[in-house]
Amino acid sequence: MRLFDSSWGKTRRRPPPRRHKPEAWWALSLPLLLFLLLPLLALLFYSSPAELAANLALPQVRQAIGLSLRTSSWATLAAVAMGTPVAYLLARRQFYGRLLLDNLIDLPIVLPPAVAGLSLLLVFGRRGWVGAPLDQLGIRITFTELAVIMAQTFIAVSLFIRAASIGFAAVEPELEDAAAIDGANRWQSFWRITLPLSRRAVLTGVALAWARALGEFGATIIFAGNFPGRTQTMPLAIYLGFELDLDVAVTLSVILIGLSFAALMAIKLIFRPRDEDLV
Repeated sequence: MRLFDSSWGKTRRRPPPRRHKPEAWWALSLPLLLFLLLPLLALLFYSSPAELAANLALPQVRQAIGLSLRTSSWATLAAVAMGTPVAYLLARRQFYGRLLLDNLIDLPIVLPPAVAGLSLLLVFGRRGWVGAPLDQLGIRITFTELAVIMAQTFIAVSLFIRAASIGFAAVEPELEDAAAIDGANRWQSFWRITLPLSRRAVLTGVALAWARALGEFGATIIFAGNFPGRTQTMPLAIYLGFELDLDVAVTLSVILIGLSFAALMAIKLIFRPRDEDLV
């Protein structure tokens, strides 16, 4: 851009804006990057590939992996089924008590997992508000695989709701109104307009919820216990392996890191902009 110089009667160029060198930002970011990366590298390189393969063949390790994958998948499905209406409500409606509901959704994110597990136990335990009547009918929830799923859902559902509500809010309401004019009901507008346009945020929420459920520990050990083959997920097996066999704990930790990293990376790669070539 040119500016008029009154003293000389000529125009002169405006100096280009000053920009920070990227090297300076890399230097400032390095402490945190090392703080996050070094512990992960220590886990990855603790055991040789042969030792990892040998530990994977152990029955308790395979049971923990299978149970974790199964329960975290069911927990994610439960989070999506129950969380989608809440996410859409927060994205589209203004009502009294909305702030309280929004705060309630965020509470499991900041709540200590042990507190969540104790809360579930007081409600669904054998003497709990819901657990006592169920126990009289011969139905027991605590210390079962169902308890694992419930604990994981309680902890992970907030991440899905938060991500999905952001995606729903980004869809223009006028598009839904246009679909309604064409004869679509609210359910059809949601499935054909809102959900496809917000699929990136929704799937990101699914990945976050699944990864969080996969790594859940505190609520699970209090509400479901730590029984091998029945309620012992990978985080619980890591806790037990830390006391009995560190190699087993490291092997399960590496698997957890790999699964969580793969899930998040898959979502980012699928939905990254077409002109973004760098990984």
